[in-house]
Amino acid sequence: MATGIIGTALTGLMAFQRSMQTISNNVANVNTDGYSRQSTNLGSATATFDNGNYIGNGVDVTNVTRSYDKFISNNLRTSASALGDADRFQAMTKQVDNLMANPETGMSNSMKSFFNAVNTVASDPTSLPARQVMTSEAKTLTTQFNSVSRQLESLRSQNNGYMQANIDDINTYTKNIADLNTKISAVTHGGGSKFPNELLDQRDQLLVKLSENVDVSVFTHADGAIDVFIGQGQALISGDSRSKLSLSNSTTDSTQKDILMNGQNVSGQFSSGSLAGTVRFRDQVLDPAQQQLGLVAAGLGISFNEVHKQGMDLNGTVGKDMFVFEPTEIPVYTKNGNQGGEINATFDRTTLNQLRASDYQLDYKAGAYSLTRLADNTKVILPTGGLPTTVDGIQINEVKAPTGTASFIIRPTYQAARNINAVIVNPKEIAAAATAESGDNTNALALANLETKNTLIDNRTFNSSYQQMVAQVGSSTNAANVSLSAQKALNNQATEARANFAGVNLDEEAANLIKFQNAYQASSQVVAISRSLFDSLLGAIR
Repeated sequence: MATGIIGTALTGLMAFQRSMQTISNNVANVNTDGYSRQSTNLGSATATFDNGNYIGNGVDVTNVTRSYDKFISNNLRTSASALGDADRFQAMTKQVDNLMANPETGMSNSMKSFFNAVNTVASDPTSLPARQVMTSEAKTLTTQFNSVSRQLESLRSQNNGYMQANIDDINTYTKNIADLNTKISAVTHGGGSKFPNELLDQRDQLLVKLSENVDVSVFTHADGAIDVFIGQGQALISGDSRSKLSLSNSTTDSTQKDILMNGQNVSGQFSSGSLAGTVRFRDQVLDPAQQQLGLVAAGLGISFNEVHKQGMDLNGTVGKDMFVFEPTEIPVYTKNGNQGGEINATFDRTTLNQLRASDYQLDYKAGAYSLTRLADNTKVILPTGGLPTTVDGIQINEVKAPTGTASFIIRPTYQAARNINAVIVNPKEIAAAATAESGDNTNALALANLETKNTLIDNRTFNSSYQQMVAQVGSSTNAANVSLSAQKALNNQATEARANFAGVNLDEEAANLIKFQNAYQASSQVVAISRSLFDSLLGAIR
């Protein structure tokens, strides 16, 4: 313990030197991302009791702390998560909107051109050039359906790539945070009030980066280590240990990815962050758009075939299918763990107006089937006796009964736009007539009337059903644009709040530097005077 005038002055020299060192460190890190302004905390040294009085012994450096506010840090992480979600959702949704609404890349022009060709045949049913144009437009129509479907699949692949990149980043950040937990806990020796400020800043910066990918909640232990939770309370980081996220293919579609954490599917448990934005885009925009596009393709193809097969072609032969769905009309997938069984499904032509843009899950248990419409998670009542049955415009048949518990996924519209194909290439095979009489255009008129007929669910035409999808995507895009602007503003506010509270202000640091410089010089003067007094004392006793 320092005593006397010189000892007390020396404590001041050391304290003010440390204070200026801290200021120098602040100035050096003025542009360092995530750096928090540090302050040297000073406290009076323990006084000495002498001759009935307590005599001061100078100053001690009690701690070097960083500017940190829990509320501001939490707000910054929350805003980063919300911005990551909004940014990813808006960027991907905008691409679907550009694809569907653009006359060059969407379906409206192709459907219009096809039905214009049908009307031309109805006007001149014996004209081979008109018939040739109709077969060509039918092929162009299906090619456009295929193309739009492939574009949506390309967006799905892009979205899956973003999901993988997010998960890679999350796993990297969690490893680094867990490592910092170990270092911080080791330095603090399990507790105390003195913490390594630089390590804490690094960890906070990683938490913000992590939050951009996935929403997190943080719990801090007495030793400075933290636990990080995601989703519905799953521990992503606990001290020096961490959980890893991974992607897995779904049982029905290898392009559909599930997010796994310790082997458990947690895809639907994120509320914000760019990873949540990818899942939200897939579930709320991409999947419905692909289902709705398939609904239009299936409805047009099946209804056109039904009318076409009621007519006669130029060869006097009954009309055949103009469109087919290859490789299969309605795909049915067997889920993992099934105990046998085989199911097939086809479109039911008589109830086509009930067809919905949805997948279905057929479950078999204890000798009975149950059916769930996955678009709205609604249980569909099956008739007594189970299968075969007709539901929502599809016919479901049991080819082979399961031997135990089983589950199947039926996808009526999901792949319909990708699988539709026009197969009539001979113009003479167009069934424009209702009879074998030359010049009869009765069936061609019926085919042309399909353009304006309310064929699909909710009494919609093919084009109005497609435009409904375009409007829904457009509405989602507009909402995404508004949300992104709002989240950018909120994140800027949170970033500015942290900068104001914890950032380095050069003017403030310069003022503090002058203050401690003057204090240091004053302490130096005390030392000089003390030395002069000591020299005078020595001179007096010689």
